[in-house]
Amino acid sequence: MAFDIARTRAAYPALTEGFVHFDGAGGTQTAAGVIDAVTDVMRAAVGNRSAAFAPGRRSLEVVAAARQAVADLLGAEPDGVVLGPSATALTYTLARTLGAGWRPGDEVVVSRLDHDANVRPWVQAAEAAGATVRWAEFDRHTGELPTGQYTDLVGERTRLVAVTAGSNAIGTVPDVPAIAKIAHSVGALVCVDGVHSVPHGPTDLASLGADVLVTSAYKWSGPHLAAMVADPARWAALRPAKLVPSSDAVPERFEYGTPSFALLAGVTAAVDHLAGLDPDAAGDRRARLRAGLAAAQAHEEALLDRLLAGLAARPAITVYGSPARRCPTVSFRVAGMSPAATQQALGDAGLCLSSGDYYAYEYFQTMGLRDSGGAVRASIYHYNTADEVDRLLAELDAVVDRTGTMAR
Repeated sequence: MAFDIARTRAAYPALTEGFVHFDGAGGTQTAAGVIDAVTDVMRAAVGNRSAAFAPGRRSLEVVAAARQAVADLLGAEPDGVVLGPSATALTYTLARTLGAGWRPGDEVVVSRLDHDANVRPWVQAAEAAGATVRWAEFDRHTGELPTGQYTDLVGERTRLVAVTAGSNAIGTVPDVPAIAKIAHSVGALVCVDGVHSVPHGPTDLASLGADVLVTSAYKWSGPHLAAMVADPARWAALRPAKLVPSSDAVPERFEYGTPSFALLAGVTAAVDHLAGLDPDAAGDRRARLRAGLAAAQAHEEALLDRLLAGLAARPAITVYGSPARRCPTVSFRVAGMSPAATQQALGDAGLCLSSGDYYAYEYFQTMGLRDSGGAVRASIYHYNTADEVDRLLAELDAVVDRTGTMAR
């Protein structure tokens, strides 16, 4: 059946305010079920985790439910789900832990296409260990990340390859399974940044070939929390820095301090929301997630095609990258206007978009765009509509007309 956009939008209270949200890559709006779940926990008697009394058992149940939900979303095991405040914080924890075992002569491969959260922690850990950083380059014209270069970049001393499953700048979807196969041929670990890809289609840890996959719940209708998943045996072999009395069990040993039980309940509710995107889907939650996200992906891709066609028809607009496979994300510039000014003009018209480098630091440095303001980003999510795409194109026409008048 066709994707029920009216039903989907009704699940987001914030959409009633009338703004057009093309800023999902920076954080989506929150589903109503998530808001209710967070509120319910905050209204209930909840104690710190303990099996000795009911409020403490509630906390244990909330944490366990969040691990199971994320595992269902990503095709992982619940005991392999590490929960934390952000993808950046979790990646730094992992980088410090792995980096402690690196030695001079070891090598780490990172990509200039990635969000800096999957670059700088690895670069800094390598520098601290005296290890060598090797860079995978993207094609400046297409925005593709050529797989073939990894055959030369990866060698016997490679300890880790970090790569994105979806560029948060221009949407490129690299061939992560092929890259992972090259890395695994020499025994290197593969850390995949799934923050931008997970919201836009079914995800499977094993199919990606990822040893570690990172995602953020606030990019898929949930609260501002993140998860880092791996095989539990992988976590058991690592010894992060931790407080002496804190749990040494897996995965708790990677989690610092008392978690937000209310927000973790929101994580579970967000996964349940995604599992309900296709009301006709059957089976367990994992099966319903795959069906719902596949339906949402088809809807988003149709909107992306509409947006790309509209932008291509406007000579005053330059779109960056033309990858064969991409998440529904586009970066562009309007001739004669700074990205920040374009963002402001669209914002004044009620359209929410991002501008700057969106932490895709290496991409914009390589393209020579960062010092002049980066670009404007339109990121589509499953609650967007064809009418909203048309409204964005119409507002861009108005911006171009005003820019031309000022230039004359």
